[in-house]
Amino acid sequence: MREHEFEPIRGLPEHLPPGEEMLWQGAPRWTALARRAFHVRKVAVYFAIILVWRVLADLSAGETTAEVVVGALWTLALGVVSIGGLLLLAWAMARSTVYTITSRRLVMRFGVALPMIVNFPFAQIHSAQMKRHRDDTGDIPIILVPSTRTSYTVLWPHVRPWHFSRPQPMLRAIPDVAKVAEILSAALNCFVAQSGTASEQGGDPAVEGQTSGATLHPDEVDS
Repeated sequence: MREHEFEPIRGLPEHLPPGEEMLWQGAPRWTALARRAFHVRKVAVYFAIILVWRVLADLSAGETTAEVVVGALWTLALGVVSIGGLLLLAWAMARSTVYTITSRRLVMRFGVALPMIVNFPFAQIHSAQMKRHRDDTGDIPIILVPSTRTSYTVLWPHVRPWHFSRPQPMLRAIPDVAKVAEILSAALNCFVAQSGTASEQGGDPAVEGQTSGATLHPDEVDS
């Protein structure tokens, strides 16, 4: 994990080393991020309930029509500002995020005020899962090997919900998620095959056995 100010390649802190190639780059769809990470629909329902309750309470208290309207407008304005702020934040986060899959690692660049880049070499990845939603966007959480430590707070919202003790980085609200899952699966499986060959030829034995491949289990990700 590192902060960065300059990108020689979009989404990457430096040029790729020889032999490593970029396979895919993408970003969250901001509308899907707003719905599932910032829960704007639930917030809208909450303010709608508060608005109805406020109107009924004012009417039962004998308030005049003008007073009821003024009270309702204040509640409505608060709801619009709150939802608008969440939408703006979701748009800014999606715009500042770049997910990159190379032949050797997964890279996440994110952060609105403080851009950061997090590298996950394939040797640190145990497996992955996939969840596709009705709008054809989806999520791909990454299950890391036990020895890899990361921070839920730092990664949010690019992390699987409710997994605090062992955070799972997650490519979130990705358009055409099935295609991205296929690319990641092929890259991880290729890496596993190459690592096994290198080990047999006297390569680094620490890599062997750490990565199980991209077994992408569909429809197993928390909403």
